[in-house]
Amino acid sequence: MIIKYRRFRRNYLRPLLFVLFFLFIIDAISLIRRRPDTYRENLDIDRRSDSPLPRNTSIFIASVHRNTEPILRSTWSQAVLDLVDFFGPENVYFSAVESGSQDETKEALMELKAALDQRYTSNTISLGMTVWEQLEEIDTRPPPDAREPGWIWNAAESQFELRRIPYLAKVRNQAMEPLKQLRSERREFDKVLWLNDVVFDIEDIVTLFNTRDNDYAAACAMDYKVAPFYYDTFALRDDLGLKTISLHWPWFQSPIARAAAERNAPIPVTSCWNGIVVFDAAPFYANPPLKFRGIDDSLADFHLEGSECCLIHADNYLTDRKGVWLNPNVRVGYDSKAYYQIRTNRFPNPFWTVVGAWVNRLNGWHAGIQSRLENRVVQTRLEQWRLEAPTGGPRRYEPGEACLINEMQIMWSNGWMHL
Repeated sequence: MIIKYRRFRRNYLRPLLFVLFFLFIIDAISLIRRRPDTYRENLDIDRRSDSPLPRNTSIFIASVHRNTEPILRSTWSQAVLDLVDFFGPENVYFSAVESGSQDETKEALMELKAALDQRYTSNTISLGMTVWEQLEEIDTRPPPDAREPGWIWNAAESQFELRRIPYLAKVRNQAMEPLKQLRSERREFDKVLWLNDVVFDIEDIVTLFNTRDNDYAAACAMDYKVAPFYYDTFALRDDLGLKTISLHWPWFQSPIARAAAERNAPIPVTSCWNGIVVFDAAPFYANPPLKFRGIDDSLADFHLEGSECCLIHADNYLTDRKGVWLNPNVRVGYDSKAYYQIRTNRFPNPFWTVVGAWVNRLNGWHAGIQSRLENRVVQTRLEQWRLEAPTGGPRRYEPGEACLINEMQIMWSNGWMHL
């Protein structure tokens, strides 16, 4: 028997393995040669050449903060000031909301405010509750027989819990509040720019603004904590409303989205956020204005959740007309190490090109099955929610179906948890 196996290995197995290895090398070379060149156009950082971005573009910058002192003082605050210097203080308004920080985020934001004031840049920086006040808010639960909006019943503990997404939506809307007052003062903006606590520079912002020659409802960056694995899985959906196959480039299940990623061209998506997102400001001036929200508490009762950063696109009337686009040439990091690892015009590098292609190939069938199973659960619960609408009341409808996932997130202690 041993002799027969050795003969098989010598006569068949080794040649077969050699052929497979040869085919793999040919495929790897083909993948590397087809790697996309940068889609990034020559940018007018020094203001020496023409740019699709108008010089007088007005920008409302919004952000929320909790325990962001390290990145504020290392790169973020200076990057915001660089944006002010580039676009001009008369064209920028900065709005930030902080709450519950345990480090010196409040102090760092006040330092940024002083620098903005020195540049005569209009701003609103709201310093919210201390961590102890925030914990008290979370623990001040409604009684079992008196439900309040934004709370969900925890059967295991026989008590209400504060939902995370409506809480975040409320904070984001607070950061957007100055927009209404400024309009009453006849000051309006072309763009609304949301910044997470990421490392970025002027070139990133200008490239993002110039996505599709400035024709979009919203455009997003790609964000990274550990390169080359992208980070924001919660809000990103391809043009079919599907989650990504993997964290590796080229990421997507949809053939259209994947093909765009392979060209390093703007990618059509249903939703994205990914560290930095710019909106056409018009929907925020509509009547009623576009606002952040969570799904209805009655739908959340079915153990469903959706990111406020996804639902905002579902509610945006410009989404159908101009689309939401992911620009793979704008890559930001949650620390300097991740940022400089992915800040290259030849992205991904040869090694990760091959790895990413094969991971996505191998994950394709598994991700497809997983998506179908989760979608079946979500659709079943969504249909049950619709059927249980109160008699005589309005028909229940959730426009952000693609955002829904089989989760429930609540505020807990100094952060949040799954219920």
